[in-house]
Amino acid sequence: MKFTSFLAAVAVGLASVSIASIAQAADKKVVVGYQTDALPSSVAIANGEFAKATGYDIDFRKFNSGAEIFAAIASGDVQVGYVGSSPFAAATSRGLDVKAFYLSSISGIDETLVVRNGSGIESLKDLKGKKLAAAPVSTDHYQLLALIKSLGLSEKDVQVFAIPQPEIVASYTRGDIDGGFVWDPALTELKKNGKVLITSKDVAERGAPTFSAWVAASEFASENPKFLRDYAGVISKYYASFAADKAAWAPGSDNTKALAKILGGTPEQHAAALKNLNLLTPDAQASAAWLGGGEASGAAKILKDTAQFLKDQGKVSQVLPSYAAFVTPDALTSPSN
Repeated sequence: MKFTSFLAAVAVGLASVSIASIAQAADKKVVVGYQTDALPSSVAIANGEFAKATGYDIDFRKFNSGAEIFAAIASGDVQVGYVGSSPFAAATSRGLDVKAFYLSSISGIDETLVVRNGSGIESLKDLKGKKLAAAPVSTDHYQLLALIKSLGLSEKDVQVFAIPQPEIVASYTRGDIDGGFVWDPALTELKKNGKVLITSKDVAERGAPTFSAWVAASEFASENPKFLRDYAGVISKYYASFAADKAAWAPGSDNTKALAKILGGTPEQHAAALKNLNLLTPDAQASAAWLGGGEASGAAKILKDTAQFLKDQGKVSQVLPSYAAFVTPDALTSPSN
């Protein structure tokens, strides 16, 4: 997958608009891809604060998976996106040049393997011979395969379907599959007739940690550093509110109502989902442990380990010597103006 340079679309209006003005307008436009995860910062998509804080005309587009977002970045249709570490590792291993500038969350209990009532699965030892699903090349797909391997099993022992989350819910409801490794809103739907068998955090502790992040096409990142700083500042503002003011994120609050409006579902569902997140402070993210450590940074290590696993599984053809070039703390450490 080779990155196609970003070309902003320019709407030509009055004949008197100069070429310089058109170029300036183009520089202030960006397409951002997001998913249905319940994040505090998604409120800023709903209320327009990202656009207000950055001064950019932002076209937010909803996608079903990180793999879809990376395909859109590769085509030049999207410049910034919210993705998981598994499709991130796959995309960069195939040659896509992007940078993670903000870690949205790390392995928590917001992504889980849910097994259907009546499936005969009571514990991990019951997975042999069962049918499970996860979104293609997602962090859930990666962790499901890693879990199966850690149990001494293979895809010959456990049938794994890589299908989009809406299809997982439909297949699960029909009884065609025994379980799915999913995030909300699919997680809420599957739990209505099933139980959580293991969480993303549990799988991380077994040796397969993951993260989700905001990434930008490297060319866009180098040309628009202030946009990334301001965008990161909005995310941090909402994360700080979530940490300090629980009432503001309770069921029925304006924030959870806004999440329901932009993501679907109910305020009650989003209030519950937010509690499952494993969030890092901006200082922790910028430290050597995560984005600021170069080759030794936690994010770069996770990308490389994930890429190696995906290569072993035949999902990618190569593992790069280093993934340090794809993570940066700049948006969290540079002055905002």
